[in-house]
Amino acid sequence: MTDLNTLTLAEARDKLRAGDVTSVELTQACLSAIETSGALNAFVHMTPELALERAKEADARIAEGGAPDMCGLPIGIKDLFCTKGVPSQAASRILEGFKPEYESTVSQQLKDSGAVMLGKLNMDEFAMGSSNETSVYGNAVNPWRRGNDDAQLTPGGSSGGSAAAVSADLCLAATGTDTGGSIRQPAAFTGITGIKPTYGRCSRWGVVAFASSLDQAGPMTKDVRDAAIMLESICGHDPKDSTSVELAVPNFEAMLTGDIRGKKIGIPAEYRMDGMPAEIEKLWAEGTEMLKAAGAEIVDISLPHTKYALPAYYVIAPAEASSNLARYDGVRYGHRATIGAGDGITEMYEKTRAEGFGHEVQRRVMVGTYVLSAGFYDAYYNRARRVRTLIKQDFENVFAQGIDAILTPATPSAAFGLGEMTDADPIQMYLNDVFTVTVNLAGLPGISVPTGMDTQGLPLGLQLIGRPWEEGDLLNTAYALEQAAGFVAKPAQWW
Repeated sequence: MTDLNTLTLAEARDKLRAGDVTSVELTQACLSAIETSGALNAFVHMTPELALERAKEADARIAEGGAPDMCGLPIGIKDLFCTKGVPSQAASRILEGFKPEYESTVSQQLKDSGAVMLGKLNMDEFAMGSSNETSVYGNAVNPWRRGNDDAQLTPGGSSGGSAAAVSADLCLAATGTDTGGSIRQPAAFTGITGIKPTYGRCSRWGVVAFASSLDQAGPMTKDVRDAAIMLESICGHDPKDSTSVELAVPNFEAMLTGDIRGKKIGIPAEYRMDGMPAEIEKLWAEGTEMLKAAGAEIVDISLPHTKYALPAYYVIAPAEASSNLARYDGVRYGHRATIGAGDGITEMYEKTRAEGFGHEVQRRVMVGTYVLSAGFYDAYYNRARRVRTLIKQDFENVFAQGIDAILTPATPSAAFGLGEMTDADPIQMYLNDVFTVTVNLAGLPGISVPTGMDTQGLPLGLQLIGRPWEEGDLLNTAYALEQAAGFVAKPAQWW
């Protein structure tokens, strides 16, 4: 059987259970696809021996019966997740040579369920970026092209390698992390599905921290059903993570009925930004009509503090990054700079961090240190925290009015070219997160679903925002939108 790597998780699971295919065959198909995909630069640390070993174990487990849904399915792991004995660099030079002696909770849960890790995936350094152009490994490349244009496009960020790998069928699914849209934006740019669960739904233990009150792991998959299958396997309470919530994990896949009759879908006025491309406006209007035709009630809503979300995010996130990244000093692990004869420990710290951190990470650390410094803490950081509370209250008020989900664009445009934003003001790049950061600030679940194409043949996605802890209901609404949109396009292979 050829093209096994193009299967969805659900299709592959069913074929494994029926005995039509083995995990070893699935894994070999993905490894072969990865071997010929160097131009995408999606996988950065390969683990083929480990993958085949786990595939054989999975086949034996499936033969015994009663194996979990993820058993035998080949996936990629974002380089932000610590994986025992495998390089885990967060795409940064400062963690060069770091091989953890432990496994992150999310990757351990996947391992326990029998999933097969193919290797580690490219990303923006320390998850700081919206285009996967800040990686020590070089740019990850979007498998999609603009018409007949050969220009390389961004797969989005920070989970750009994960998005590119899933979109190009190098793996059946991948893990991502989302601090301000880093699952949903790249999913939209590459025509796949990406869900950020409620903050606390998935453990952050063993995930290299960027902004601890915002970071959340989640699945990046080929469709909504796959997102439901994979999400169930990575959720659950973890005593090692104090922000992990002790809450039962439902069978998300069983909740995918596609029936959303009577559901109230909110359309926020504040997301109609000045200068929004006509294609995004049209997509949003079409998505609204699709949900209405499926029986949902469309309600105009207001989220009045939305306009303050980006400024608040770009104070809070760098502040937490400044604190979290202080541990990288060249003493305990990772890169250490060579110092001169007269240099002391201060010079060693300075040189190590200057050499180890890229420019975007340095920029955010400096911004974060500034807003936390004496004299500016109240003016910036505390004010941003108060704004965050107001943003969270906006959502609470809307949900209290009976709104079940909120429909918005996922991104302000289709994927742009690599290098096109190099000379732009950094704030222009930050605007890529304009529709997604509110979800992280409020700790809510959000999902990006591919629903259309632009005039140049690039995928466009819509975002659904759900009530806290109601990922099952959110996934079902996303499933209804997916069914109505009927998006099945795939990138033409050029790599």
